[in-house]
Amino acid sequence: MGTQLIETIKCFNGQLCNINWHNTRFNAARKEHFGLNTRMNLANFIKVPSSAKKGLFRCRISYSKAIDKVEYIPHQYRKVTSLKLLEDNSIDYHLKYSDRKRLNELYEQRGDFDDIIIVKNGCISDSFTANTLFYDGNQWWTPDTPLLAGTQRARLLAEHKVGLRKITVNDLSLYEKVGLINAMWDLENMPVIPINRIE
Repeated sequence: MGTQLIETIKCFNGQLCNINWHNTRFNAARKEHFGLNTRMNLANFIKVPSSAKKGLFRCRISYSKAIDKVEYIPHQYRKVTSLKLLEDNSIDYHLKYSDRKRLNELYEQRGDFDDIIIVKNGCISDSFTANTLFYDGNQWWTPDTPLLAGTQRARLLAEHKVGLRKITVNDLSLYEKVGLINAMWDLENMPVIPINRIE
C-alpha cells in the first residue's frame, strides 16, 4: 500500500526530544507497512532550520518508502478541561497515518467538550491526538488498548513511571483524573482532567 505515514517530534529550542523512541516506532512502521528492513536514524535526515532554533515546534516528518517532507510547525498548547466518550469499534490507527479522516469525524462530534476519548469494544483507547493516563490515587495507568502506541507512552512504560492495564468504560469511576500524553505533552506538562469531567 502507498499510504503515507507521519512521525511528529517535539523540537524545543532546536533540540529534538525523545528521538530514540521515534526512531524505534518509525523503523517498526517502515518494516510493517512498506516491508523495509533497513534501519534509518531520523536524526541523520533532520536539520533544524534557524527559524526553529528558538521556541516550541512540531517537527512533522511525512514518509512512505522514503522521507517525503520535513516541516517545522510552531506549536501552542491547547487547553483541555473536558472529554466526551465516543464509541467506534472498527477504527484502526495502529500506525501513524497521515490520513486522519475518521479521527477528525469523531472529533467533530465532541459538541461543547474540549476533546474526546475513543471507546473501542468497551475499552478506553486514545483522545484525538494523545494517549490516555488514569490516576487511581497512587499511580498513573495507561490502557493496554491504545489506538496508537505513542512514543511518550513507550518511554514512560519503559521507565516504570506508568503502569499498564485494561481499562473499560465501567472502570472509570475507579480513577480520580485522566491525563493526556503525546510527543508534545509529557507527565510534567500534560493536561489533567478530573474524572467527573468525562461524559
